[in-house]
Amino acid sequence: MNAQFKKGVLELVVLICLHQHDMYGYEVVSEVSKVIDVNEGTIYPLLKRLTNEKYFETYLVESTEGPPRKYYHLTKSGEIYKNELKEEWISFNRSVMKFIMECDYN
Repeated sequence: MNAQFKKGVLELVVLICLHQHDMYGYEVVSEVSKVIDVNEGTIYPLLKRLTNEKYFETYLVESTEGPPRKYYHLTKSGEIYKNELKEEWISFNRSVMKFIMECDYN
């Protein structure tokens, strides 16, 4: 997938993943990777930024497999932001698809 396409939609995909339920970092990477080919080095800075912007809250949960895991929880402002991005994406996608259908098939 084109890197610019990925960059443009990655934030929305992460927000939608965390809308479903709280997740720890590696779990987010795994879920996002089902849709977009990404690595941890891309997701963790995004999680940190979105947390700093108050779209996520974090909490620690003890793990039987090592150190405690940091879980991310979508805040109310994160939910609002996700909905705004989703509406923008849907509108943008419709416009591009309409343009493609009108121009590419004539």
